[in-house]
Amino acid sequence: MGHGSAGLRRLAHEVAKFGAVGALGTVVNFGVSNLLWHLTSLQAVRANVIATVVAIGVNYLGFRYFTYRDRDKGARTKELTLFLAFSAVGLVIENGILYAAIYGFGWESSLERNVFKVVGIGIGTLFRFWSYRTWVFKALPAHEAVADAESFLEEAEAAEAERPKPKAHAG
Repeated sequence: MGHGSAGLRRLAHEVAKFGAVGALGTVVNFGVSNLLWHLTSLQAVRANVIATVVAIGVNYLGFRYFTYRDRDKGARTKELTLFLAFSAVGLVIENGILYAAIYGFGWESSLERNVFKVVGIGIGTLFRFWSYRTWVFKALPAHEAVADAESFLEEAEAAEAERPKPKAHAG
């Protein structure tokens, strides 16, 4: 990651794109889980695992082709394997929290399930963001260096343009 304001802008842009894909995945996750909870006799956590798996598929497509489309595409099999492994950890985090709420504390009303689903998704998302950007969708070193250099030059040009120009004296 770059230094200074250019690096922060890139990180903010990445977080926004990650959030957009994550929001879509969350809608899919909640939609599927609530449909399964209300229309089937599946146990709540089992239905939620299915919903999480569906959302993981949607998220992979969004991350690969939107959020991280400029990242290294050289080793797709490795990328997908790592994505699924880290997604599985996120699935355990999300569903572990739901499991603890239902079977540990007896909080199993529809509202309580959804509240703990939000908590699990939130904690799982923090883990996923870190792991995906660190291990799965790695930045290409040359791309980072070029982006840093371009940002530095843009900032230098902007600073130069803002500096007062000396006035010419007639003499």
